[in-house]
Amino acid sequence: MIAYTTDKMMGQNSELVIIDCREANDTDGTPIMRTQVTPSNSKALSVLWGPLDEFVVTGHEDGCVIKWDMRTGKKMIVGQEHTKQIKDMQLSHDGMMLITASKDTTARLWDLDTLKALKLYQTDRPVNSAAITPLVDKYPHVVVGGGQEAMDVTTTSSRIGKFDARFFHLVFEEEFARVKGHFGPINSISFHPNGRGYASGGEDGYVRVHVFDDSYYQFRFDY
Repeated sequence: MIAYTTDKMMGQNSELVIIDCREANDTDGTPIMRTQVTPSNSKALSVLWGPLDEFVVTGHEDGCVIKWDMRTGKKMIVGQEHTKQIKDMQLSHDGMMLITASKDTTARLWDLDTLKALKLYQTDRPVNSAAITPLVDKYPHVVVGGGQEAMDVTTTSSRIGKFDARFFHLVFEEEFARVKGHFGPINSISFHPNGRGYASGGEDGYVRVHVFDDSYYQFRFDY
C-alpha cells in the first residue's frame, strides 16, 4: 500500500490518502482510505508507515506529529513539541523510535508507541533531515543536517551558513562531531543500512557518501 498527503489548495483541504498498489486492474488509483488532515490540523509534510502497517505517522507544518489508525482513519495520538514545521521523519532500525527534523533548529527523538518526546538535539540553524544509526546498541548516535535557509545561501559563506552534518550522542544529546563538505543546506541525510557510513544530499546539487574511518569506532563517550 502507498500512503501520501495532499496540499491544501483550490478550496480543497489537505488529506491523507491510502492506495492499495496490489490492485493491478485499478487504473484510476481509487483510495482505500481518505482522511482529512485540515482544517483541524495544518497540512502534513511527511508520512511514514508504522510497524505491521497498523498505523501511519504524519509530520505537520505546525510542528505536530500525529498517529492515524489504519482501520478507522481516526487520530490516535498527537505529539506537539516542535514549534515550526517538520521537514523530515525517519524511523529507527527496529521501528521503535522516530526522529524528526524541524525548522525550529531542533531534532527530536520520539517513542513511536506513545509519541512521547524522549530527547532533544539542539542546533543554531534549521534542521532539514535527521537519522538514527542502525548500530544503536554499540554506537548510539544520530546525525542531523540542515543549515541557513536556501534563499540566503548566495549571501553567505559555507562556514557562516553552517552546512555541516552534525553527530549527537543519542542518549546524552551532546554533539561530538561535525563533517563539512556541502556549500548549501543539507536537505536529506541517511545512515547506510550496515551503519558503516552515511549519505547526505544538499541544496548545492551534490550527494556526498561518507565511510567512517577507524577512529569513529574507537571513540568512547565520556560519561
